Amino acid sequence: MEMPEQPRSRRQTRAAILTHLLQSGGSFRPPLAKAVRLSEASLSRILFDLKAEGLIEEVRRPAPYVGGPTGLVSLDSAVALGGLELTGQWLSVGVGGMTGAMHYTERVPLPEKPTVETVGRVFREALTLLRDWTRRRRITLAQIGITIPGLGRLSEFGNPIIPCDIGRISNMCGEMFADVPVEFTNSVVAHAIFHRCRMEDYPFSGAHLFVFVGQGVAGAWMDDPIEQDAQQPVELGHMVFGADGPRCRCGHHGCVEAYTSLPALAELLRTTETELLQLGSEWVTTIPLTARVRQELRQRLFRLGLAIGNTLNVKPCRGVVISGWPSALTEDDRKAVIDGIDACLLGGRKLAQVSLAFVPPSNGNDPQAALAFAAFCLASRGGMPAASTEAA
Repeated sequence: MEMPEQPRSRRQTRAAILTHLLQSGGSFRPPLAKAVRLSEASLSRILFDLKAEGLIEEVRRPAPYVGGPTGLVSLDSAVALGGLELTGQWLSVGVGGMTGAMHYTERVPLPEKPTVETVGRVFREALTLLRDWTRRRRITLAQIGITIPGLGRLSEFGNPIIPCDIGRISNMCGEMFADVPVEFTNSVVAHAIFHRCRMEDYPFSGAHLFVFVGQGVAGAWMDDPIEQDAQQPVELGHMVFGADGPRCRCGHHGCVEAYTSLPALAELLRTTETELLQLGSEWVTTIPLTARVRQELRQRLFRLGLAIGNTLNVKPCRGVVISGWPSALTEDDRKAVIDGIDACLLGGRKLAQVSLAFVPPSNGNDPQAALAFAAFCLASRGGMPAASTEAA
């Protein structure tokens, strides 16, 4: 992970340590000092503060080698986070720890045809559940993370996917959780963070493109977590491939999402989205694919590849991670995505030196992504109060 060489503020140094622990799941002191570019003496001073603030713990572990370190530094499991994850069917609310443990979760169903008004009510209900649950247990949340599908630069003009008023929801949080920092993000960013911080063997550590194929199709540019705006959503799902194509929920026709999202897949397989979510990765072996359906599936995956290749033409990067239903397919079927990328990426994948990795789908385990995002927000501000501004 490349770090800026200019001097870092105390907040940035603390953030470097906490995000490293979040992504690695824990570290002995010598490799931690090396990873965040500090002397062991400087690291010791900062760890002393982080421990006193209840953000990290150090557990004695057998040394990795004779005479080696024995204190494994990890994030403190007592820190409590709140997460709210909005999906097509419901709003999930939960409480979890910095290392991914879930303490509480509840789902509040969305109405058939949601409006700003009814979604607002669902949020109020979920936030009330969260407040009551934490109050009864005298738990103070360190951070709340809220994920909204399609949240982005146009969201102040109303959300194109599930109508909701972010300002209003933010005010509700302020009323019910006066001293708790609250952050909102696009669902795809939260899923990318979930994979990067919660999954073993995540394929890339540097800058890369994360593509999520779920209820919608979206991407996120991922960079070093200490950089400003390290995660940026990218609307690659709404590239139009034919104005006479199927209608997309954004109102246009022929978007890549209208061909490759989970609802589009369900329609092709003559099943329901709920059924597919329940089957998880098993759908590949449970639902028989006729030769015609398999052919159509490959054509759609080819389009997904074209959308990814076009995105890389606009902003080149070395790595692409794909999460979602295509990950469950055989390598033969997935090759269509790679062919699509090759068909439009300038110079093709080989010349552009792009590596591609598939990771399992993470939809259906909400509010895990929202909780991972909350952990990330807390870590990347160095565990310091959100409002505190300090001299570098």
